[in-house]
Amino acid sequence: MTIIELVDANAAHHPEKTALCNMDTSFTFSEVKEKSEQAAACFQAMGLKKGDPVAIMSQNSFDFVFCFFGILKAGGIAVPVNHKLTAIEVDYILEDSCATLFLFDGSLAQVADGLKTRIQKISMDTPAQGVVFLKDAMDKAVSFTPVPIHEDDPAELLYTSGTTGKPKGCVHTHKSVVSAGITGAQAIDLDQTDTMLIAMPIWHSSPLNNWFMGTTYVAGTSVLLREYHPLHFLEAIEKKACTAYFGAPISYLMPLQVIPHFSKFDLSSMKAWIYGGGPIAPDTVKKLVENYKSDRFYQVYGMTESGPTGTVLFPEDHLHHAGSIGQKALPGAEMKLMKDETLLAGPGETGEIWLKAGSMMKEYLNNHAATREAFHDGWYRTGDMARMDEDGFLFIVDRIKDMIVTGGENVYSKEVEDRIMEHPGIAEAAVIGAVHKDWGETVHAVIVPGKDAELTEDALTDFLSNRLAKFKIPRKFHFVSELPHTPSGKVMKYKLRKEF
Repeated sequence: MTIIELVDANAAHHPEKTALCNMDTSFTFSEVKEKSEQAAACFQAMGLKKGDPVAIMSQNSFDFVFCFFGILKAGGIAVPVNHKLTAIEVDYILEDSCATLFLFDGSLAQVADGLKTRIQKISMDTPAQGVVFLKDAMDKAVSFTPVPIHEDDPAELLYTSGTTGKPKGCVHTHKSVVSAGITGAQAIDLDQTDTMLIAMPIWHSSPLNNWFMGTTYVAGTSVLLREYHPLHFLEAIEKKACTAYFGAPISYLMPLQVIPHFSKFDLSSMKAWIYGGGPIAPDTVKKLVENYKSDRFYQVYGMTESGPTGTVLFPEDHLHHAGSIGQKALPGAEMKLMKDETLLAGPGETGEIWLKAGSMMKEYLNNHAATREAFHDGWYRTGDMARMDEDGFLFIVDRIKDMIVTGGENVYSKEVEDRIMEHPGIAEAAVIGAVHKDWGETVHAVIVPGKDAELTEDALTDFLSNRLAKFKIPRKFHFVSELPHTPSGKVMKYKLRKEF
């Protein structure tokens, strides 16, 4: 099945059912199809052809959904872009993907104005000076011309960073995206009576593919919050009688910290509280169960390459195995823990997590070497090291790829280090993740100043402000005289983690 077939089937079978809403406005499945085809007609009028990538940078909005489906209906490939990135970071994605159109939320006009890439631009949601406005273009567009779409055609190009610091584009087909949606729906038993709250950025692979697409697959209703806010999060659940939500651990903890009347909200409609992007400690799990008055918490683990699909820690296992990513793969996936390329790890041992899934990416865009390196006999090597306990539950112990997860956002140390080293007063830098009780990890930088350089935390933060998205900028800088190195010259980051 293609994503387009799914959209059309919902419009045919549930035309008047609410597909999409926020706190004030709603759209039926037939209206979503109509708006998507208007967007597709607009893109075709601007020259979009089958196979053309279209970048889309937005917060959670109706226009994102209409454009996402519209790109696909026109035969294009959707390239969701993190709305927190700087112009420099967006330029790289536009150039690497060879995007032919750049759709952006009007509130992000400053980033769009700062782009060096020559590309056609369309503003969504709100107008931007000197740029075509989506609503106006949709109103003027002629009828949409259907394009033949096959399930093996590319549908998404999702960017993730690697150890080199350069983002890699994960090519996902229509079939793999629909598979990711089916995985999400089956994991928590979604059906058409469910209402999914989308408060995490919808351009992220899990909110988009597992939960938005999963809800679309079962013809449920998706509630969009433009951006996460602890009060709006609670209000949406209560007012819209939401039944499921996915978010980073911090999104559960923040309401308890900043909403004094938390206990007055009626959250009884919820049947599935899903979290990912980092485990939750046992004491914190107990705190959440007590305050949210629910034991229906699911921990999911996966990555952009896999759809994302990976493992799940079910509600019944949280009490005794909190902090684990589970012992079983999600529906539609297989998982194994490998000590090396031939030996399985057993209870009490540590190994690398390998995955197979119907939602797995086809390849890294224009990077055959990285694609070959990532797979072994059809298994995706995640680069994540986990320990298996005596009951077979897995606990992440390290990341081969040296990734930092802070508040559900992935930060790769090499990328941050490269930007830091652009400062003329720095001789050497190493970036590590420091454990944080609320955010999972925070980004720390260990700096060796250059000779006679006078560096301060505030000055370095300011230096990086237009080079990195805010969540990637180190929260703490440690100034040292030298970094520990191996005989081959590599920084021994485990020593830095132990010290700082």
